[in-house]
Amino acid sequence: MQLPPPSPEALAASNALQEEITSEIERNGGWIPFSRYMELALYAPGLGYYSGGSAKLGKEGDFTTAPEMTPLFGRTLAHVVAGLFAQCPRRLLEFGAGTGRLARDILTELRQLGIPAESYGIVELSGELRQRQQHMLRDFPEVRWLDSMPDSFSGVAIGNEVLDAMPVRLLAKQPEGWLERGVARQHERLCFSDRACPPEELALLLQQLPEPDALPFGYVAEVHPLAHGFLRALCSIVDRGAAIFVDYGFPAHEYYLGQRSAGTLMCHYRHHAHDDPFYLPGLQDITAHVDFTDAARAGLACGMDLLLYTSQASFLLDAGLPALLMQTSPEDQMRYLPMANAVQKLTSPAEMGELFKVLVLGKNVSLPPALVRGDRSHRL
Repeated sequence: MQLPPPSPEALAASNALQEEITSEIERNGGWIPFSRYMELALYAPGLGYYSGGSAKLGKEGDFTTAPEMTPLFGRTLAHVVAGLFAQCPRRLLEFGAGTGRLARDILTELRQLGIPAESYGIVELSGELRQRQQHMLRDFPEVRWLDSMPDSFSGVAIGNEVLDAMPVRLLAKQPEGWLERGVARQHERLCFSDRACPPEELALLLQQLPEPDALPFGYVAEVHPLAHGFLRALCSIVDRGAAIFVDYGFPAHEYYLGQRSAGTLMCHYRHHAHDDPFYLPGLQDITAHVDFTDAARAGLACGMDLLLYTSQASFLLDAGLPALLMQTSPEDQMRYLPMANAVQKLTSPAEMGELFKVLVLGKNVSLPPALVRGDRSHRL
């Protein structure tokens, strides 16, 4: 791979993390599950991608997100939140708030609508991103940073590109049966290594796959027990309100296809996408697509209602994005054209419009008919 070289300081941090991972592999008999490797690569204290000090978003980072493209994304979401605030307390809770732009855009639009939020809690694991958020949101005293999920919550919870960064377990179908794919060290390099999984545990993991027996030998599947557990934990504390998740992924029957034999694992480094999770651990993002069928099941199991599952394009268009764009005159080309280009990226089927989905779970609240006309819950 021809990827930009890291700075000496960044390379030293990555080497230190590799030593920590190697030590854990040795302590565990020469092998750890991939989920543990991904957890260390992303969240090891002081060294992991999200817990270290490197920039993640924007030109100097590794990828960009919808809120970084245009404030219209957050403003549109604010109109959905405003409708929910008529049915629940005016409280917001965001997980993984990036640079804080989404929070800023939502809070600003809610003020413009005359429906200000009473509080906005942010659960953020990255120290570097928390600092950027605190600077971005310095004019919003209602924002508070939390180290963990609260014990109870009524309001609207938001997660934009959060579920994809939760560690996944890998299963590989071999002639001898399904094995768990983990990480070992051979010839001074980290590498994949398959081992048998305890039968009871394997049976639980395979429940996420619609037809595991029909998949070909050599097939590699991601399963998402950590994301499932996170969603169950969140949904179990909601008394009244909704949880909105925006991410890239598929329903299970589209996720686990025979032709997707290598899974969806992807890495992002300096705006380059590749599939080697062992390249510079701690300096690159590692993600997997979301299984929205499993995500919906997690919410339903905790008493939440499935209010909406749809594409990002349908969600934004039905929520009023075109009207917000037209508040800027097309004749003002310096302002209008960048916004129109961003809207095209957010909604085009060839860009983010179809790959990204929106899942809304709720308890004792409902969405307006205009927002659910593009509902695809039947496809889950």
